[in-house]
Amino acid sequence: MTVKTLTLHGRRIRLHEHLPATGARDEAIVLLHGIAGSAETWAPVLDRCATLGRRVLAPDLPGHGGSEAPRADYGLGAMASTVRDILALSGVRHATVVGHSLGGGIALQFAYQFPEMCDRLVLVASAGLGSEMSPVLRATALPGAPAVLALAVNRVTLAIARAAARIAGPRKPETRELARHFASLADPARRRAFLFIARSLIDLRGQRASAADKLYLAEAVPMLLVWGARDPLIPVSHAHRTAALLPGSRLTVLENVKHFPHVADPDRFCVLLNEFVTGTTPARLTLDDVVTRLTAANRAS
Repeated sequence: MTVKTLTLHGRRIRLHEHLPATGARDEAIVLLHGIAGSAETWAPVLDRCATLGRRVLAPDLPGHGGSEAPRADYGLGAMASTVRDILALSGVRHATVVGHSLGGGIALQFAYQFPEMCDRLVLVASAGLGSEMSPVLRATALPGAPAVLALAVNRVTLAIARAAARIAGPRKPETRELARHFASLADPARRRAFLFIARSLIDLRGQRASAADKLYLAEAVPMLLVWGARDPLIPVSHAHRTAALLPGSRLTVLENVKHFPHVADPDRFCVLLNEFVTGTTPARLTLDDVVTRLTAANRAS
């Protein structure tokens, strides 16, 4: 495993990469983290990369982790384009795109914008599949949210979060992960990116962005859905609805797991991911395939 820094459009992007001893270098598994997270959320999976036997890339998305947080567009389309550019710079032409939470929404957008590069989709407690979500996240749409968040993330609350993480220890890895996400918001630039993303995708009624009406375009793309049965942020009902819309997809719901299945049970998650990648054929769509599907579904009356 190596950690390096890419320069993309004049800005710094941190990238974690695992290169297997053998195998194609132009194919990879790319791991996309959620809002206020970083590639560190995938550490339990990255530690087990050898079992996957494939090239694995895990970037810190702009405004997160060790990547720069410029005043820029943090919308799903811009993020998906950034993922495409990271893959292109890394010599990757085809990817199994694994997205957690916001990363799942970016993965869906990537498949929509760059279908020829998307071999498979793995959506982990993914955003973008329904409006329902936690009231805490909906509250970011309130007018005073920026000021409240700036006051809420202070030395006292950060100390409490770190103490909770220490107390939780290895028995409650999801608590540790949530504390790490919260701590990232102490940085003003990352807090600004968090609010831009949240307010562009969420209003007081929940998520505005939904891929449900475009999922037919991904029918030929192998899809794995992994969710925690006790997810308090994005309900597991989104996974069930998506699986019903795409009968060829695979769905695994992990009991006693909340919003971070890959952190709560990384061994199980890596087994699921490996079985999915080795047991499915990559989509390898062309523009003609997309045109055919669009035309069949959207004929003029």
